[in-house]
Amino acid sequence: MSGMAVLPIRTVGDPVLRTPAEPVTRFDAALDRLVADMIDTMYDAPGVGLAAPQIGVGLRVFVFDCDYDPRDLAVPRVARTVVNPVLTIVDDGARQDGSEGCLSVPGLHFPTTRALCATVRGVDAAGAPVEYAGEGLLARCFQHEVDHLDGMLYLQRLTGDARTAAARALREPPPDAARVQAAGDELRALRRAEH
Repeated sequence: MSGMAVLPIRTVGDPVLRTPAEPVTRFDAALDRLVADMIDTMYDAPGVGLAAPQIGVGLRVFVFDCDYDPRDLAVPRVARTVVNPVLTIVDDGARQDGSEGCLSVPGLHFPTTRALCATVRGVDAAGAPVEYAGEGLLARCFQHEVDHLDGMLYLQRLTGDARTAAARALREPPPDAARVQAAGDELRALRRAEH
């Protein structure tokens, strides 16, 4: 598909990230374009998931590819799309603790507790039903992206010392933030040159 675009990712503090997204009601070329741009943007970032509000679009759409590894070009890109997702948490009490980050909170990762298993149901960009179930990173991704669609960042799920550390980090960016940004820019430029 030609004409896809890498779009700017909205960051913490942008009101669109705190606003619940609206359901998609039109399945047309504009939605196809949105999804294509989201996939391009997700891979360029690089990330394993991206919700429409992260690029400033208040619609209930997210894309994901939890197998993607920007360091291993042999791994094929298989992005999936979920429109109007309904998240179901497997409520057996099983939880996962792990470091979580977000393209809208660049450079910061904090320990975040999530359900171990989750399922997401919705439709794809053509309106066909889709359902994905997973555990570990995949379940974390579903929960994280649906949070975005509900107007919530993962930072709001932090507790205790992690919440305090996040608040401090957001007030005072680390001195190596420019170095982290430069490294990310260099990685993106290398990937573009290879394609």
